[in-house]
Amino acid sequence: MSLKDTTNGSDDSVPASVVLFHPFVPPEASQRVADVLSTRWIGQGPLVDKFELEFETMIGSGKSLAVGSGTDALHLAFLLAGVGPGDEVICPVFTCTATNLPLLYIGATPIFADINPETMNMDPNSVRSLITDKTKAIVTVDYGGLPCDYEEINKIASQFGLKVIDDAAHALGAKYQGVPIGAVADFTTYSFQAIKHITTGDGGLLHVKNSELAEKGRRLRWFGIDRKAKFSGIWENDITEIGFKYQMTDIGAAMGMAGLSHLDEVLSYRRGLLKAYENGLRNVPGVENIGINAQSDRLHSAWLHTILVENREVLKKKLMTHGIESGQVHYRNDMYSIFGNRREYLVNMDKLEPLYLVLPLHMKVTLEDVENICQIIKAGW
Repeated sequence: MSLKDTTNGSDDSVPASVVLFHPFVPPEASQRVADVLSTRWIGQGPLVDKFELEFETMIGSGKSLAVGSGTDALHLAFLLAGVGPGDEVICPVFTCTATNLPLLYIGATPIFADINPETMNMDPNSVRSLITDKTKAIVTVDYGGLPCDYEEINKIASQFGLKVIDDAAHALGAKYQGVPIGAVADFTTYSFQAIKHITTGDGGLLHVKNSELAEKGRRLRWFGIDRKAKFSGIWENDITEIGFKYQMTDIGAAMGMAGLSHLDEVLSYRRGLLKAYENGLRNVPGVENIGINAQSDRLHSAWLHTILVENREVLKKKLMTHGIESGQVHYRNDMYSIFGNRREYLVNMDKLEPLYLVLPLHMKVTLEDVENICQIIKAGW
């Protein structure tokens, strides 16, 4: 059902309000959390291990490390990839700042790649043009849930001996050429923040191809301590690596496992909404759907639907008069002082910066809502 704003639940004259985001929390999640609260393990315990195993089964290869946030996962991925002070890492300019901020923790330099204007994912041609002898890795973001062009990106990485780190915060359940996102890059990070496909309240996960590196990641996740050895009574009581407090709790894992049990349902529902937007806004003058011409070899996870429109602010205001939220969600990272000045070579980002708009797409949105939103847009603004 659509969300409705009401006054004490009795004012039927208040119009429907379709919000831009809404968490999906399965009905059994509260009982699973309550069960955890009655045990001795409310921090990192056996449910974290089970959640990781379920994730590994879903991906089909590699090892998973559940952590406190997607940002934690990215920081660990950069460290495990060998990124250090003075290294350059080619990364998307168009993403949440969480993708790139951990590079600053390390003292590395983000080198922003331009976007593909049809998908808003990073352009492999731009990536290739930015490689220097200081380049250590390539970071991707599967914008909105549409995988990047990994055939080209992995080819570039192989040619120059670089690691590929996929920030798949948008892309849980996506596939590239039939391969699950998680098995495509050297490192893949996920976010389970409140409004993602599934949520652990806040949380994340790092999926690593190399099992030996995964073991190092487990130590770095927990103060540099070999947790398994410690609890087995064979730890030598020494710490040789700078570690962090990045572990997930069993409370979060309980929510995550509840969410995973509904993931197929969530993906199917969201993909249905995405298709309805694409069909409803296809060939509408002044409107362009992002990503619809690049899906033949990849499976979208349908986290966002983005359109390009002129006079974006006018359309946003019109939608809001009908009780419909919309917004930009992400912004080019080079606009923030922490990353330095705006880059002058990002011509595609410059072109799309005033045009892109995200429409509501989540489990509380109905097909009727999408049809209504499309009709409002078709009527002009």
